[in-house]
Amino acid sequence: MYDKLFNYLSQYVTLTEEEKRAIISFDTFRSAKKGTVLLKEGQKSDYSYFVLQGCIRTYYVIDGEEKTTAFYTEMEGVTPHCVINKKPSEYYISCVEDCILVISNSKMETETFEKFPKLETLCRIMAEQELAKEKINFDEFKTSSPEQRYLNLLKKRPDLIQRIPQHQLASYLGIKPQSLSRLRARILKKNKP
Repeated sequence: MYDKLFNYLSQYVTLTEEEKRAIISFDTFRSAKKGTVLLKEGQKSDYSYFVLQGCIRTYYVIDGEEKTTAFYTEMEGVTPHCVINKKPSEYYISCVEDCILVISNSKMETETFEKFPKLETLCRIMAEQELAKEKINFDEFKTSSPEQRYLNLLKKRPDLIQRIPQHQLASYLGIKPQSLSRLRARILKKNKP
């Protein structure tokens, strides 16, 4: 797993052997089973998550119904708002699949950044890219129909179609599962020769 992480990080920076050993020494890899809730609404947390393998999702529970807002798969990370604002979380984070995660906290990050400033630059670059990606996704979501959202998902994240339960996928698209079934059927019918 370390090789997978280091290969990913090498896209941004070249790590020395000392920096690699420091990352390994933190012992931040954790396995989590499908269905594990990493963060609950109302909880405070100091943990950020980076997915090495598997899929996690963020969702709200509104009037007893789950409203999925994001999926994070391999080489994607999420820092819950509660880590930054130090208030209880307003949403949940859970594992859609069995996962291997890198889990860090702000104390660990501060110590690492003091010792290896290059890693702080790396995290800043990754955060900026994630913020830009989320802004684009939000704008696309707000300006598109459910069918366009589904087609965008097919184009940009086709793996999610196979990996995510239909009710969670429908929630993410802002529609009911029955509407997703009809939408898929309509798209299939359009694409038949």
